Amino acid sequence: MFGNDRDAMRRYYAQCWHKFQQKQPLDALETQIASVITEHPEYHHVFAAPDSAIQRDYLPDNGETNPFLHMGLHLGIREQVATDRPTGIRELYRQLVIKYGNNAAEHRMMDCLAESIWLAQRHQTIPDEAAYLECLKKR
Repeated sequence: MFGNDRDAMRRYYAQCWHKFQQKQPLDALETQIASVITEHPEYHHVFAAPDSAIQRDYLPDNGETNPFLHMGLHLGIREQVATDRPTGIRELYRQLVIKYGNNAAEHRMMDCLAESIWLAQRHQTIPDEAAYLECLKKR
C-alpha cells in the first residue's frame, strides 16, 4: 500500500488515530490500526505530536523501540492468524494464547516475525516460513 514510503505510512497511522478520536467512520484497515493504537497507551504521545514522530528515526542502538514497527508487527501477526498464512500459524497462535493470553502471545510471536523479516532482507530472499514457524513453536 505504501511501498517504501515510511512517512506516508506513519501519516496514515496518525490519520487513523485522529479519525478514531473524532469518532469519524473508519474503514476496516483504519479500525485495525486504531485498535492497535488503543491497546498501546505508551505510544499515544506519538500521535499527540505526529509531525515530529513521522520524521524521527527510532534507533535500537539507543534503546529505543520504534512504535510504528511495533504496531505494524501486531497488525502483521493478526493478518497472518486471520488468513492462516503461513499455514499452521493460527493453531500456533491459539496455543500461545492459551499459554500466555492474547497480547503476550502476539508479543512473543513478534520477535520471530521481526527476525524472519530481518533475515529475508539481509539475504535478499523471501521470508523462510518453515524457520518462522519453528521459531514460533519454541515460544
